Parts: sequence; structure tokens; C-alpha cells
Amino acid sequence: MSRRRRTGAAPRTARARTAGLVTAALLGSLLAGCTGGGGGSDDDGGSGRPSRSPDESARPPGPVLAVKIDNVAPARPQAGLDTADVVYAEQVEGGLSRLMAVYASRWPESVGPVRSARESDLELLRQFHDPTLAFSGAQHKLLPLIDKAPLRAATPESEPDAFYRATGRSAPHDLFLHPRELMGSAPGADALTNGFRFGAAPSGGTPESAHTVRFPAARFTFTWSGDRERWLVSTDGRPTVTPEGDRVAPATVVVQYVSVHDSTFHDYLGSATPYTETVGAGRAQVLRDGRSYEGHWKRDTATQGTKFTTPEGAPLNFAKGQVWVVLAQKP
Repeated sequence: MSRRRRTGAAPRTARARTAGLVTAALLGSLLAGCTGGGGGSDDDGGSGRPSRSPDESARPPGPVLAVKIDNVAPARPQAGLDTADVVYAEQVEGGLSRLMAVYASRWPESVGPVRSARESDLELLRQFHDPTLAFSGAQHKLLPLIDKAPLRAATPESEPDAFYRATGRSAPHDLFLHPRELMGSAPGADALTNGFRFGAAPSGGTPESAHTVRFPAARFTFTWSGDRERWLVSTDGRPTVTPEGDRVAPATVVVQYVSVHDSTFHDYLGSATPYTETVGAGRAQVLRDGRSYEGHWKRDTATQGTKFTTPEGAPLNFAKGQVWVVLAQKP
């Protein structure tokens, strides 16, 4: 795919960062002129290294980036899936699937194809502090809800420098995002406030070589690779790969059983848009290290992360690496 050349001024985010750095430098010079000094001062504790101020150490990490990604056959292969910290798979109209990839550790070169947002996304993203949601658009009745949600909405209309149309792709599967044009530096894993815990596997579990999750008109299969120590993803019976041909392979797969029901919204064909409830509690299956673990999930309020526990109530740790969460209809 080709990248559209960008001309003119730098993106607003870059200009804002530059202005902030200049202001900070001038302020630092003024403060330095008002302080005495020489040798190890009280500011550095005699170590020669300036200590962090209380305000700086308490400063929260920057926002995560969430991108709505198309997942029908003409949209594949998708870009940037292998770089995401978390990939959520959700049901949309007609029983098809769509993905939401969440990035915090690092930005990929590009992500896409980017598609439209759904009402369920707003509840799901409340787990994160001031996230950025990149999407192609939304039906007009949903836009007021997005405007009121505690997130930064990024679309081709609001951030034209960050989005581009890829050659060799047909619309609407040709819209892609350059995250670095939209965001500052990656905030790091501390920005992932969705409640996931990483560490040693619990005892027990059942050996499992492959696991399939079905939506009404889509399915995901995760096959354990002992060589890679990862779960190889297949979608609708075909390997899920990057544009370079690399297999998408998370370390942990979570099948989170939730309530999925019709929302008040419909697509242009009149099909009801599903709403996926991610606040509440229910059953979960966690796949890691070639084994399947029964568990429970719980999220008391929209602003809290989701806790996963064993049937006995102990934390159910995930393997270090990418996590896929498939939001499946509970039986």
C-alpha cells in the first residue's frame, strides 16, 4: 500500500508539543536565574541528578490509542494488528465481527483499514484515562454520544494529516491511519488501566491445541504454537496475517462471555446494531501457554478495569505479551 504525501504545516499535535517545549525552556531559564547554586544542591540531594517534583511523579501517562479496524474478507490483511497491546473482537451488524486495537507500548507505522465506531465502544473505553479513539465516522444519531464521551475522537475530518487512502484497496476498505501523526510519544504499558494482570499461570488448566469462537456470521480460531509459544490467529478459516505475511500471534486469548443485544441504532440496511455489555460479571476462558483456564470476569462500573479470577477467586494472570479479548455472546 502507498502512503499519501503530506504537505504544508505540521500536525496540530506536533505544533503544540513544540510550543510547550519552548515555553518550558523559557520558564526553566527564569527559575534558574532566581536560584543560587554551585555543587550539589538541595534539589538533587547531593547526587548530581535533579530529583522529580511531586507533581511530575504523580503525572498520569499519556492516553492510549484505540483504533476501530475492519474485519471482513476484503479488509484483510490488516495493518498494525501485531503491534497492539490489546485487540478486542466484537460483534456488529449481521453477525459479522469488527476489531478494536488498543496501543500503549509503541505505535505501528500504520493501522487499518479504519472503520466506524459503535455505541459499545464508548463503554468499553471508559476503562482507560482520556483515550483517543480513531474511527472513520459514525451514524449521525451516535455522534452526540461520542461528543459527550470522555475521549478524544479522531476522524479523517478532524485529523486529515493522520489518515490516508491506500492504493490497491477499494473503498471503504482503504482508509488507514499513521498513529505518529496523531499522537505524541507512546505512553507505555502504565496507560493500560483495563485491569489485566500478568504473571505466572495458575495451577491446573486443560491442555488445548486449538480453540474456536463463533459469532453468527464470523469465527475466530486460535491454534497453539509450541515453537513460538503463542496462539496463531485465524479468522473465518484463514490465517490472520500482516501485509508483510507475518502471522498475528497473541500470548493470551480471553473469551469473555457477555450479554449482546440489539441497541436503538441500525445500519443503512435497517439491521439492528448489537450492543455488547462489558460492565457486569460472567464466565471467561483464558488461553495461555497451550492450556485453557476457566475463570470469571467482573467490572463493577464503567470507569473500572475488568478483573479476571479463577473459580476460587484468585487473580487469573495473563502471559506477558499481546492479549486478544473475544467478546462472545453468553449462552
